[in-house]
Amino acid sequence: MVRQPLTPEQIEAGRRLGALLRRARAGRELGDVARAAGISPETLRKIETGRLPSPGFGTIICLGEALALPVEELAATWRGGVPLEAVS
Repeated sequence: MVRQPLTPEQIEAGRRLGALLRRARAGRELGDVARAAGISPETLRKIETGRLPSPGFGTIICLGEALALPVEELAATWRGGVPLEAVS
C-alpha cells in the first residue's frame, strides 16, 4: 500500500505536536524521555522538530505517559486547539 502524501494541515499539526512535546520535556534529556517512551532519541528528535509529523498512535501515547501529558491535550494540540467536544 502506498502512503498518501501529508497535507499542509497535517504537517502543521505535526509541528504543533512536536512543539508541545518539546515544551513538556523542558529540562529533561531527550534520550531519557525517548527511553521512557520506548523509542529512539532520533525518533523523538524528528517528532519534536516536525520532520516526523505523523507519528504512530502508540508512540504518542507512550510519549504522553513519559511526559505526563493527557491524551486529550495531545489530541487538542494536534487539532489546533479544537476541544474534543467540538469534533464530535
